[in-house]
Amino acid sequence: MKSQKSYTEQLKDVKEVFQRFTLKPVEGVPLMKPIADNWEKVASFRAHPNDLLIATYPKAGTTWIQEMVDLILNNGDAEKCQRAPIPERIPFLEIFSSPTIPSGVELLEQTPSPRVIKTHLPLQLVPQSFWEQRCKVIYVARNAKDNLVSYFHFDRMNQTQPEPGPWSGYITKFMKGELSWGSWYDHVKGYWQEREKRGILYLFYEEMKQNPRQEIVRVMNYLGQSLPDDIIEKIVELTSFKSMKSNPMANYTFFPDFIFDHKVSPFMRKGEVGDWKNHFSEEESAIFDAHYAEQMKGSDIPFKTVI
Repeated sequence: MKSQKSYTEQLKDVKEVFQRFTLKPVEGVPLMKPIADNWEKVASFRAHPNDLLIATYPKAGTTWIQEMVDLILNNGDAEKCQRAPIPERIPFLEIFSSPTIPSGVELLEQTPSPRVIKTHLPLQLVPQSFWEQRCKVIYVARNAKDNLVSYFHFDRMNQTQPEPGPWSGYITKFMKGELSWGSWYDHVKGYWQEREKRGILYLFYEEMKQNPRQEIVRVMNYLGQSLPDDIIEKIVELTSFKSMKSNPMANYTFFPDFIFDHKVSPFMRKGEVGDWKNHFSEEESAIFDAHYAEQMKGSDIPFKTVI
């Protein structure tokens, strides 16, 4: 670590470093400029064989699956899983550093194995060492419309991402893949197409909402863990939206408002399936659906927009 201060204290020290960064492409994928400028450190990251990679497109249930995994690996011990803010427990691989806060790569280099690692990178940008070491990978996908809505509100409150602009224009940027971490379509299809070859556990946000116990058991089995029913039920409760929204180590209220402004929109806003109906007009929905059909032609990914 660059400092002996707590993670939260370190964040408060670097207000002048944070701003709404511009995007810069890496192999055609737009990333925040500080990530792109330090790309070589990410690309050359050395994975360990027992690393677990959690991959998602932004706002597809990332924090939810992180908390599930942490609880499964810690036998449902809620107190142990509140040992630190979630970015410290499960470092964000590609995130950039500041004068006092280590980058994701730096933090991971100091994290003992076995490590759990978060990324939003599309499959083609994941460091090759993860595939060479045959690491386990959990991917969570969320239906495009709800993902778009959640990302829009996130970009409103996240003071490090580009200004989202008006809702109507944001839809266009999403469809064109002009947001941080690029095209949703390429992202979900990339991991889906490689899931069997690379042994990826591919989960759906909507299934996690519909039957959380079932999906927790799937993750548990994938990780080679075995927990009794009462612990599984405890994990179901601890990872409910209500519980996580009030969990200070998971709800990102530990980020100061010059990074995440919760007065604009809470990090954990609704966590629903079908909220897109409250945002898309009939015309916007029709345009989006036509574009979606074209982009997903030939794909058999079984997304649900309602449950």
